[in-house]
Amino acid sequence: GYKDIKNVYDTRKWRKEIGVSMSTDTYDISDETIRRVALRFEGTVQAVGFRWTCCMIAKRVGCTGWVRNELDGSVSMELQGTNDAIASFFGMLQADYNRRHLTFVVTESDDIAPVEGENELSVRWA
Repeated sequence: GYKDIKNVYDTRKWRKEIGVSMSTDTYDISDETIRRVALRFEGTVQAVGFRWTCCMIAKRVGCTGWVRNELDGSVSMELQGTNDAIASFFGMLQADYNRRHLTFVVTESDDIAPVEGENELSVRWA
C-alpha cells in the first residue's frame, strides 16, 4: 500500500542523505560494516516523544547508541549500526513524523568511531 511505498521512498532518501553507495535503481546494502553517526536534530523534537520513538525504532532496526534533549531545544544523538539499519531508522522516523504532521531537520551529521558493548539506544539526560 501507500504506507509501504512511502517508507521505501523515505528509506532511499535517507540512504542518500547519510552517504550509502548507490547504483542505478538499487542500493548496495551488502556492506555490514558498523558505523556510528553523531547527529543533531532541530524542529519539533522535544515534548513530543521524539527520544522514546527513536529508541523504539532503533530496537526494531538493530541500531544502538544514545539520544539526549539539549537545553537549546535540539536533540543530540549518537546512532550506531550498519548503513542499512541506519537508513531504515531514518525512513521509519520520517514516516512516523509524517503521520503525526510534525517536522524535524538534521542540522549536524558526523561519522565518529563505533563503540563496542552497547545493546540498545538509550536516553541520556542533560
